[in-house]
Amino acid sequence: MKIVAAYLLAVLGGNANPSADDLKNILSSVGIEPDEDRLELLLSQVRGKDITELIAAGREKLASVPAGGGAVAVAAAPAGGAAAAGGAAAEPAKEEKKVEEKEE
Repeated sequence: MKIVAAYLLAVLGGNANPSADDLKNILSSVGIEPDEDRLELLLSQVRGKDITELIAAGREKLASVPAGGGAVAVAAAPAGGAAAAGGAAAEPAKEEKKVEEKEE
């Protein structure tokens, strides 16, 4: 992702076709030593392609990725665990109210 970010920064900076040296300069400016193989792989995959088209194609692919996986884990939790967690969360709220009353 760091190499992709450096590539995007170079393109946003006006360099439509950044070279490996351009990306190395960007990465080294923040103390990152790039992996040569990954750098060359990225450049070979994006060479001659428009960045806006690449981003649009990526968005289409991400649109099919489900993003609601966390709700399933919560629903599968045992009832006892959920009640204990809920009780623990309610107690600090009561303490906060007591502190506010004392301050007034």
